[in-house]
Amino acid sequence: MQNKCVKCGKPLASDDIGASKKLINRGMTENFLCVCCLAEKYGVTEERIREKIEYWRESGCLLFGKTV
Repeated sequence: MQNKCVKCGKPLASDDIGASKKLINRGMTENFLCVCCLAEKYGVTEERIREKIEYWRESGCLLFGKTV
């Protein structure tokens, strides 16, 4: 079963789930938001959320896998 954004219903990628955990609650296991809905929730652009995801990934955060 694929996770979907609880706000808009969009299928979630692993970065969406990682960002939800990082920004809302690291221990959450459901009720994730997609990057678009996270950006709306925090009043920032999607681009800003994606920049933070790359920063966290490069910093070694285990919520985000390495890109090849």
